[in-house]
Amino acid sequence: MHLNFSQQMKMSQQMKLAPRMIQSMEILQLPLMALDERIEQEISENPCLERLASDPDAPEAEHNREEAREEAAEKSVGEEILQVDSNNNNEADFERLLEISQDWPEDNYTSGSKPSSNRMEDDSDRQHDMISNVAIKPQSLTEYLLEQFFYFNTPVEVRDFGEFLIQNLDPNGRLPTTLPEVIQVYGRPISPTDAQAALNLIQRLDPPGCGARDWRECLLLQVTEETPHRDVLTTLITSHFEDLAQNRLPLIERKTGYSIPTIKEAFEELKKLDPYPGKGFEARPAQAVTPDVFVDKTADDKWIVRLEDEYTPRLRISKRYQEMLKAGVDAKTKEYIKRKIDSAKWLIESIEQRHNTLKRVAQAIVDRQNGFLEYGPEAISPLKMQEIADVVKVHVTTVSRAVDDKWIQTPRGLYPLKRFFGGGTLTETGEEVAWDIIRIKLKEIVEAEDKNDPLSDDALVEELAKHGYNLARRTVTKYRKALDIPSSRQRRAY
Repeated sequence: MHLNFSQQMKMSQQMKLAPRMIQSMEILQLPLMALDERIEQEISENPCLERLASDPDAPEAEHNREEAREEAAEKSVGEEILQVDSNNNNEADFERLLEISQDWPEDNYTSGSKPSSNRMEDDSDRQHDMISNVAIKPQSLTEYLLEQFFYFNTPVEVRDFGEFLIQNLDPNGRLPTTLPEVIQVYGRPISPTDAQAALNLIQRLDPPGCGARDWRECLLLQVTEETPHRDVLTTLITSHFEDLAQNRLPLIERKTGYSIPTIKEAFEELKKLDPYPGKGFEARPAQAVTPDVFVDKTADDKWIVRLEDEYTPRLRISKRYQEMLKAGVDAKTKEYIKRKIDSAKWLIESIEQRHNTLKRVAQAIVDRQNGFLEYGPEAISPLKMQEIADVVKVHVTTVSRAVDDKWIQTPRGLYPLKRFFGGGTLTETGEEVAWDIIRIKLKEIVEAEDKNDPLSDDALVEELAKHGYNLARRTVTKYRKALDIPSSRQRRAY
């Protein structure tokens, strides 16, 4: 076997994305609030990028902040940093700090170094207001259970093991493993009797159902002496839950001897129980959605889109740094300023390109969805991203990035832009209809059916065909499940 080294030349085509193109695509894909955060980050990192005040009488405080940021950036280029000097004990650096501290103003001070009483009261009021406006961290499930558990007067062993159990409950409030397994990993000696005593105490805490080892035990812990149809409900949970889920009430009647009205009343009580008692503690506040695009109707009945620019500040290149380049600076500083100016230009151009692309894409979508704006979701048209890409004359991936996580405010409500894209099917007359319209019609048919004799999926196919929608049975079944519509047997009323 011989190894040879040789040089060869060949031609090939490769697609490489320039940094500017990558940044442009990233900016296009950002939703409005994320774009605002990105701009703030760039402003803090790039001294050559600054906000352009839209109001000529903008607050002086904003101007002062910009000046301070520019001065700090100049220092980052030219000033030397503090270094540890063990030989001279950093005497030079301490001298510099002392000089700086002597230049600090003693604003709002009456005399000497002591603040006035009015100043102290104002500061105290501001601090109180600040503390009052801070959001309180919601109490976790673990904290809530521990707070109750410590009220029990128990031996130390039971208390410590109970605390360990609470800390190992899952977010739903259940014990995800068996009690012997918990004892094994506990790390300290604990008798099965004490361990069971700790678990029994936890299962008495609020919310009811915590400490259960499965969903059946969780539901049974919530059944009390005062619960209506307690015995019937206990029987349904322990032995006939699957039959109840499948609406097999006659079968339950034959096996248990309970009448169907009694079973139905117990079922209503079952619906009040919560199989996930700890889930509410994990809830997060809903994030407010800020629309990127608004739709307005003009005097001549045309729908026009406009972009929300409130959260996208106008940017510009700092004149101060442009003048520094003209005045002449050393090579290192010049290279730094040019690099920062180029970065600022790229960002400004990317934001402007995002604005233009998003506006053109949104307008093309609105032009195709006039029926939705005029009459509502039942008049939505089937639409594919490729159709919008052909109209705007961009690649389909650009359309996908433009509508990703973007919201549009319409007279019909607030919707994600992706909401307007969806396939469809042909009616008997050859007209293309959106899947959303078929879903709405399917839901209407099910709501109007006789619950004593509900329509099967084959019957639903026939009913849709009467309205001109010829669909396969599997397609109807898929959309029925997507709409959370139970099967005909589960919909039957007894």
